[in-house]
Amino acid sequence: MAISDTYTFNPDIGEIVEEAYERAGLEMRSGYDLRTARRSLNFLTLEWQNRGINLWTVDSLMISEQSDGSALTTNYLVKDVSGYSLDSSTIAVLDMVLRVNDGTQATQVDYHMSRVSQSTYAAIPNKLSRGMPLQYYLERRGILDTEANDDDRKDRINIWPAPDESSKYKILYWRIKRIADSGGSASETMEVPSRFMPALVSGLAYHIAMKKPEAAGRVELLKQVYEEEFMTAAGEDREKAPVRFVPRMYRT
Repeated sequence: MAISDTYTFNPDIGEIVEEAYERAGLEMRSGYDLRTARRSLNFLTLEWQNRGINLWTVDSLMISEQSDGSALTTNYLVKDVSGYSLDSSTIAVLDMVLRVNDGTQATQVDYHMSRVSQSTYAAIPNKLSRGMPLQYYLERRGILDTEANDDDRKDRINIWPAPDESSKYKILYWRIKRIADSGGSASETMEVPSRFMPALVSGLAYHIAMKKPEAAGRVELLKQVYEEEFMTAAGEDREKAPVRFVPRMYRT
């Protein structure tokens, strides 16, 4: 028998919802069934973002605007300006570096920036002092109020010292990116890699069963299957680089 020789299986939201209903022992019959399932999908992916680092949601960006919303010129920090905004889809910051002389092969250098707590930043006597900024305080915001200003939806950083020059420094950061919403059409696909697709379907089936009295008998089973499939996918989605631990010896 011949094999298909294709590797493109990526079900759309309609197919994901249909499969989840079938696993719950139900049938999707109305537009409301689809709408409530899409809502559960969004809650499900938000839950995943609280379960630790999913490597497929990690990427890197340059800071591109000040905290007041003013755009930076080719991402360069501005002299004496210490407040900057992160991209609105940022969930958490993993690492941050200060890049000097970006694009110049002979002189480009990245310096690791240290994250400090709110109390440590508050204790800095002169927050307007100038220099090479190597510390930052992350102000978590992420307000989703529809009436909130766009700038209030973004996390912010306050760097110290304030940049002593313009057009010299850039900040590059690695972050956990929010998973895209399920959208408004059943023909769209989810921003989820194939290895997490079984967990997505199982999780949705579990959420649907919790909302449907006629599927109450399957809730515990569906939850167990969901947790197992998520842990299997999360176990594969991990850093595989070698790690070396060196003991520190003290002389008394």
